[in-house]
Amino acid sequence: MNSDSPISLDDPLMVIEDDNETLIEERSSSSWKILVVDDDEDVHTATELALRGLSIEGRSLELVHAHSGQQACQLVAADDGFAVVLLDVVMESEDAGLKVVYYVREKLKRSALRIILRTGQPGYAPELETIRSYDINDYKTKSELTRVRLFTSLTTAIRAYQQMRAHEAMRRGLELVVKASTELTKLHGMKMLAQGVVGQLCALLNIEPEGLICAQAGLESSDEPARIIAAAGQFSSQVPCPLHELQDPAVQQALEQCLKEKRSIYEPDLLLYFATEGGRGLAAYVRIARKLEDLDRHLLEVFCASMAVGFENVLLYGRLVDQAFVDPMLRIPNLNRLLEQLADPELDRAGSTLAVIDIDDFSIINDTLSHEFGDAMLHAVAERLQAKLPRSGIARLGSDIFGVLGPASEVQPEHLQEVFTEAFRVMGERLRISATIGLVRLGDMQRNSPELLKDAHVALKQAKIRQRGSSSYFSQSMGQDARERMRLLSGLHEAFESHLFFMVYQPKLNLADGRPSGMEALLRWRRLDGQLVPPDRFIPLAEQSGMMVAIGTFVLRTACNKLARLRAAGHLGLTMAINVSQAQLREPDFVDVLRSALSDAAVPPAQVELEITESMAAEDLALIQQLLGEIVALGVKIAIDDFGTGFSSLSVLRKLPAHRLKIDRSFIQEIESDDSIARMVIGLGHSQGMQITAEGVENEAQREILCRLGCDEGQGWLFARPLEKEALSAWLEQHQA
Repeated sequence: MNSDSPISLDDPLMVIEDDNETLIEERSSSSWKILVVDDDEDVHTATELALRGLSIEGRSLELVHAHSGQQACQLVAADDGFAVVLLDVVMESEDAGLKVVYYVREKLKRSALRIILRTGQPGYAPELETIRSYDINDYKTKSELTRVRLFTSLTTAIRAYQQMRAHEAMRRGLELVVKASTELTKLHGMKMLAQGVVGQLCALLNIEPEGLICAQAGLESSDEPARIIAAAGQFSSQVPCPLHELQDPAVQQALEQCLKEKRSIYEPDLLLYFATEGGRGLAAYVRIARKLEDLDRHLLEVFCASMAVGFENVLLYGRLVDQAFVDPMLRIPNLNRLLEQLADPELDRAGSTLAVIDIDDFSIINDTLSHEFGDAMLHAVAERLQAKLPRSGIARLGSDIFGVLGPASEVQPEHLQEVFTEAFRVMGERLRISATIGLVRLGDMQRNSPELLKDAHVALKQAKIRQRGSSSYFSQSMGQDARERMRLLSGLHEAFESHLFFMVYQPKLNLADGRPSGMEALLRWRRLDGQLVPPDRFIPLAEQSGMMVAIGTFVLRTACNKLARLRAAGHLGLTMAINVSQAQLREPDFVDVLRSALSDAAVPPAQVELEITESMAAEDLALIQQLLGEIVALGVKIAIDDFGTGFSSLSVLRKLPAHRLKIDRSFIQEIESDDSIARMVIGLGHSQGMQITAEGVENEAQREILCRLGCDEGQGWLFARPLEKEALSAWLEQHQA
């Protein structure tokens, strides 16, 4: 297609005056690959003749031929070893050569590959802007390319290619060093950093990465042997064998000498020493053909100092990782590591189960047998878990809580409970312990790591409620209940701050004459949307969350103030009954809070009645006796609520300074068919000089039976539902009239 003559062979091949170097005609062991792209066969032949026998930078030239732009693209895509492309502009199309340039630069991202554009048709020469845009390194007409000029262009291009490849090698080495600083494990991080050192050192010395080794000496522990952690070329197969097993005795002895003397050795071979803390370090070996200059030695010394800091940082990072992901006492994974394992995308979630194991009564073991014994027992449990569950990961999640993550076939209640079937031998003692277990089938849950762990704890809590030493799988219903409780708990704080709690009052009547005798103050929570939250839902949460003391004080003061307003309205003979929680009674200043509420409201203490449950009294009788004595000394009355539902009714009752017994509504509901319990409670209370109140009176038949049995007081829907403060005042006006 091109009419101009190809490369001229007339110039004698002697001297390139611009470079002042003699052209080297001997071949070296490796060669520069040159891709010749032209649709004219004569150009290929002339190029072969012009470059025959020449070498550049000590390496011969290997020519590869392509006769179209498409063929050139295929060759470059298949081989990244080309240094230079001699490219014709006009081939199968006027811009075929430029399309090749675009493909090489934009599609293949070969920035180091040098491109020399040639054309036999100067009229088709690309504009300067095109040359800049397409990263074309040289442009010649074929008539200009005599033998010397072609060689000159190639020499310049190859030197530029060589420098760019050296820069790329340096960049890759630096990338490996940066990557090593982010590795999470000590072994992998050290290996990556050592590989980075290999790449940088080879780039620094301008040699191929052949015959280089890094040996590590006792960095993990003082008795650890030196070992090979990175190698290149002929030594690649030696990773990660101990240094004493290295198959080349001369290299082995050289590395041992370097590690022993703790210094770099520069001849006859190069050995670099990288010092780390505690007198331990690493050594690198490389065989180089040339003698090192003073500048080389200076650069290597700086390189060693810099890389020693890098190795030190990797070791420090490794210790930080150890602290973050390993339990310091048991030396097994901790909570953070378990969460990582749960988040691993390669985890077979469909076939895996998570278990949380809580050792029963561990605090008692610690308190009675010493903390040293408790620690030894935890070691024994961890060892047995690892032995019994070889395919699973074991982690310590808390003081006496272990996590197990593994195949569902292994992590199941039967296998886990077998761990605790046999007694443990701890510090010469045989000890039998049990554990309560919560499990989650990961395949059933599309949830993140913290949520899965939370689900396992929910299952654990359910197992504890059912029976200590048992196991329970998490279910969706459990999750809904737990999430609802968390939602309520969160709303509980907001409700208290936003004054969404309010009081209602259920009237109590004298059963003998039907007159109002008092009322019971009851707490209610109305959400912003107007819906009421049942007390049996939020009261237990308030007690568990520690909010019951503040809420109880609000109830106490509000009820006393309401009683004061009723008295001011002329209702002088009414008693205000107020429920008190165990958390309130255990507060050291409860009696002072009560005294303050009475004083601020200016109500007679005798018209305030505090209700406590029988179970509260039975749980800590001595404390309750003392507190109730102080309360009664103020003039306040005491009522025992839910009487008859506990386990110590008769024995507890005689020891409490109570004024009233309240018959639980469950006994009133069955009073029409069986009045024996109601009869017994009424007789027992009267024998102790107490008044009796029946809760939950809902029909006339129940009222008549209670009157016949001599019950003093009743409350329930037969008389009135719980009323808000305005409705209560109206009700009292009506019934007292």
